[in-house]
Amino acid sequence: MKLIHAADVHLDSPLRGLERYDGAPLEELRGATRRAFENLIALALSEAVDVVLLAGDLYDGDWKDYRTGLFFATQMTRLQEAGILVFIIAGNHDAASQITRILRLPLNVHVFSTQQPETRIVETLGLAVHGQGFATRAVSDDLTRNYPLAMSGLFNIGLLHTSLDGCPGHETYAPCSLNGLRSRGYDYWALGHVHRREILTQNPWIVFSGNLQGRHVRETGAKGALLVQITDGKVDNVTFHPLDVVRWAQCSIDLTDATTFEALYQRLDSGLRSALHHADGRLLAVRVQFTGRSVLHSQLQTRQQQLINNARVIANGIHASDLWLERLVIDTTSTAPLTATPRNDALGGLVQAIRDLELDQERLTELAREMTELSDFLPTELRSGEDAFDPIQPQVLHACLEDVKALLFERLLAQDSDCGAD
Repeated sequence: MKLIHAADVHLDSPLRGLERYDGAPLEELRGATRRAFENLIALALSEAVDVVLLAGDLYDGDWKDYRTGLFFATQMTRLQEAGILVFIIAGNHDAASQITRILRLPLNVHVFSTQQPETRIVETLGLAVHGQGFATRAVSDDLTRNYPLAMSGLFNIGLLHTSLDGCPGHETYAPCSLNGLRSRGYDYWALGHVHRREILTQNPWIVFSGNLQGRHVRETGAKGALLVQITDGKVDNVTFHPLDVVRWAQCSIDLTDATTFEALYQRLDSGLRSALHHADGRLLAVRVQFTGRSVLHSQLQTRQQQLINNARVIANGIHASDLWLERLVIDTTSTAPLTATPRNDALGGLVQAIRDLELDQERLTELAREMTELSDFLPTELRSGEDAFDPIQPQVLHACLEDVKALLFERLLAQDSDCGAD
C-alpha cells in the first residue's frame, strides 16, 4: 500500500510580502498554492497511490469566491477516476470557511466529523483511518483523548491537526503529547498545522509533513508532501517529495570588510546566484540582509532607496523570471567609536551628548505616547505583520535611537575630519 501525507495547503492563500516593481513575477507568486496542489495530484497519479491524507488547513479561511472549491473538487475527481481515496480533516483555517460546509465532493473523498473522532475502514487495503476536524477556529482541547484504540489486524492511521505540546510561531491548537499519541496504538500519525516538516518518532511514526507551499519568508527551503510505502502492515519508508513552485530563502551578506558600494554589489550578486542555485529550478523569493560592522553603515541608511533599486537591477540581471527580491534589510552596525570624543569644543560637546544619550524606561514610555498620533497616520500594512514598525512601542523607539546615534556620530566625525583638512 502506498499513501501520500500532506497538510496545510492553504489553497488560494495570497503569498505575503508581495511588492510590485518592474520585473516582479507577481502572477506566478499569486498562483503558487494552486500549482503546488496540482503537483500533489500529479504525484499521486504517477505513483499510483492508494490513499491521499490531508491533515487540515486545506483552505485559508473563508473563500473569496466559489472558484476555490470548484478547483479543489475538480482535482478530487481526477483522483476518483484513478481509484484513489482521499481522507480529510478540517484545520483551524478550514473551520473559518462557510462555503466548505455546503461543497459537494466526489465519492472518493471523506471529510471527518468535527464533533467527535470517527473511523473509516478500507477492508481491501487492510486500513483504518481515524480522525476529527476542527469545529471552530480555536480548539484548545486534546482531541486525541477520545480517539479510539487501534483496530487489531489493520494498519491504523491517525489524522490530526495539532500544535502538539507547543511550537514556536504557531498558535496552540488541539494540544497533545507524544505519549498520548503513542497510547492509541496507531502505526502512523499524519499531523498538520506545523509548517516545518519533521519526523518526531519512527516507533510509531509520528510525522508533520509541513506545508505544501511556503507562503512567506519565514517558511524557507523545500516544501511538499510525504510518500509513505507500507509493506506487510509496516512502514517500509517515508520519502519527501518537494512540490512547491516558489522557494523562499534568506540571503545574509556580511559587509564587515567591504569598503565600497562596488564591493557590496559584487557580494550581493554572488549571494543571489548561490541562493538561486539551491532553489532547484524554482522561482526564488529571497530576502537579503546586510550584516556586520561596516564603514558603509551610515551610507546604507541614507541611500536605502538607491540601494534597493540597484539590488533589483542585479536580481533581474541574474534571472528576472526566476528571482524575486522580496525585501532588503539593513542590519549593519557602525564602525564609529562611540566612546571617543573628537575634540574639546562645541562639536566635541555635541558628540559627547549624543554618546551619552540614553532614554530610561519612563522616558521611552512617555515618548511612545507622544507618537500615538503619528502612528494613526501610518499604513496598516506597515504596523502589522512580522516586520511591523509601530512607533508607539518603546522597544521600537529604542532601536531607532541606537541607529540615530550611530548615524549622527559618523556624520559629526566626518565633518570634523573635513574641518581638519582645511
